[in-house]
Amino acid sequence: MTSTYAVLSEGLEKRFGAVHALRGLELAVPEGSVCGLLGPNGAGKTTAIRVLTTLLAPDAGSARVAGHDLMREPREVRRHIGVTGQYASVDGDLTGAENLRLFARLLRAPRSRAAELLERFGLAAVADRPAHTYSGGMRRRLDLAASLIARPRVLFLDEPTTGLDPHSRNEIWDCVRELTGHGTTVVLTTQYLEEADQLADDIVLIDEGRAAHRGTPAELKAAIGNYAQAVVADAAALPAAAAVLDRLTGTEPVLDVERRTAAAITLDATLTLPRLVRELDAAGVPLVDAGLRPPTLDEVFLRLTARKETAAA
Repeated sequence: MTSTYAVLSEGLEKRFGAVHALRGLELAVPEGSVCGLLGPNGAGKTTAIRVLTTLLAPDAGSARVAGHDLMREPREVRRHIGVTGQYASVDGDLTGAENLRLFARLLRAPRSRAAELLERFGLAAVADRPAHTYSGGMRRRLDLAASLIARPRVLFLDEPTTGLDPHSRNEIWDCVRELTGHGTTVVLTTQYLEEADQLADDIVLIDEGRAAHRGTPAELKAAIGNYAQAVVADAAALPAAAAVLDRLTGTEPVLDVERRTAAAITLDATLTLPRLVRELDAAGVPLVDAGLRPPTLDEVFLRLTARKETAAA
C-alpha cells in the first residue's frame, strides 16, 4: 500500500454552539483508494466532509488534502477536489451537454472535456435532452461527471446513491470503481452498508465526532467474530436453541420468530459446525439448518455503534 496520503487530518475539531460535531478527528486515506466514512446520524460525517472540502473552517487541528494545507491553501485544495452531494446539482432545464459545458467554462476546462465525460458515463446518446427528462440514475451519473470536469485528484461523495434503484446504484458503483482504477482517491459517506462493503478499501467508523473504529471491511467483520446460527422447524424450539447458543458462545442470542432463527456472536475459534450441530441435536432442537457465518457490515455497524439507552427526561 502506498505511503502517500490523499487526505491526512490530525485533531480536527468543530463546534456549533453547544454541539461538539468533531472531536479530534484523524484520517489517513492513501492515494488511489476508496475510504468509506460510516457512522450513525449526527456522528459528524457531513461536518467532516464540509471541513475537508473547505466549506467549513475547523476550530482546531490540521489537514492536508491532495497535498495542500487545508487552512493555508484552501484555493489549491479546491482546485484538486471534486464534490458530489446527496442531491444532483445539475440544472434540469439545460441539456446534459449544456450542463457539462457550463461547468467546463466555469472551471476553465477544455470544451472537449464535456464530450469526453458524456461518452465515459454512457450519456452521449441523451446529451441533447434536458436533464429533467433523465432517470434518477442518469442524473446522478451526470452529476458525477460534472464533479470530474477539472480532473480532481480527490473526489468526495456524500451519499451518492440516495434514492436510487438497485440497477442505478450498480451503475454508480461501476463508475466509482473505474475512477479509482485510474488513480482517483474517493472519500465516500453512505447509509447503504452494502455500498461500503462493495467499494471501500478501508472504512472509518465515526462516532461522536471521532474515528472510533477503522479497518478493511474484512478486518471489521473479524473483530466482532462469527455468528453461530440455528434455523428450527418449530418456533417453539427457539428457547432451547437459544440456550445452546448462549452456552457455546457466552453471548446473548438474537431470536427471529418469523424466520425461526436464533443467532449469537462468537469469538471462539474452536467452535465448529459439527460441534454446533451435535450440541443442538443433543438438546432435542428440531433443526432445519445450522451454520457459522461471518457478520454482514450492517451487523458490524449496529454492534460497534450500539449506545446505552437513556431514560427520557
